[in-house]
Amino acid sequence: MVNNTTHHYISFFYLVGIPGLEKFHSLISIPVCLLFVLTLLGNSIVIATIKVEPSLHQPMYFFLCMLGMNDIFLTCSTSLKMLDIFWFNEHWIEFDVCLTQMYFIHMLCIFESAILVAMAFDRFVAICIPLHYSTILTTTMVIKLGVVGLSRAVLMAFPGPLLIKRLPYYTNYIIPHAYCEHMAVVKLASANTLINRAYGISVAFSVTILDIWLIATSYIKILQAVFRLSSQNARSKALGTCAAHVCTILAFYTPALFSFLTHRFGKHVSPSVHIILASMYLLVPPTVNPLVYGVKTKQIRDRVLSLFSHLKTTEG
Repeated sequence: MVNNTTHHYISFFYLVGIPGLEKFHSLISIPVCLLFVLTLLGNSIVIATIKVEPSLHQPMYFFLCMLGMNDIFLTCSTSLKMLDIFWFNEHWIEFDVCLTQMYFIHMLCIFESAILVAMAFDRFVAICIPLHYSTILTTTMVIKLGVVGLSRAVLMAFPGPLLIKRLPYYTNYIIPHAYCEHMAVVKLASANTLINRAYGISVAFSVTILDIWLIATSYIKILQAVFRLSSQNARSKALGTCAAHVCTILAFYTPALFSFLTHRFGKHVSPSVHIILASMYLLVPPTVNPLVYGVKTKQIRDRVLSLFSHLKTTEG
């Protein structure tokens, strides 16, 4: 499986899947497939609902569309190869294809974090300075925030594959993972990987710390503004508009934190637990997000229910 080039790069990697649970791959594929289908279906319904309902053409819902599209691409980048492994035993993946998958997974995760920051900013403006909401969060501003977030993700994820391409891969080609994760690929190199490790940790920490700080700052300001309201009903209504976003934040950052900590500090945690946590981090939030917004956001819930009732009436 090795090229006869001057660098002696391995042409293919072998993705194990879930180490130690290979006999159960067919069973594990069931929840993976279910999460994949629910992600596609749920996010598509939310995006279509926002598109056809003029009353939802507001910044908050435009950000939700960005989140939905990003989640669809993220789950496709991850789930398709995992199902290929679980269903058809297609463990081999080309070197460059592996780096491409790795790039898109990490880029989309960074962009997802940026979207959550933009959504927190949206709630901050809506609750803390509502009179200026329409002048601050214009369509142009929404587009600019999306472009800035995407540009940051593209640029921050770009060095990863390039730094790996400069490493020699002679004999190690087995990746004990279900997808091409950055550190799992780096560990196979037959050279010093200090730069790669430093890059991976610096990106993870800088993105997570910066974005969580921005989100936390927004919500501290929001809580201060909410508790200054005299009416209990007004406080409940203001907090209610943030509920879906808070659930989305928890769904994204909680498994990410567990995955990051167990990967770097959980020396006695079994490899299967590492991979399951890392997979949950990528598969669960894209499934949960449309369900949360569908349940917690009255405008989306009412519109979806009316569409389904209209379809039932048409069929009847």
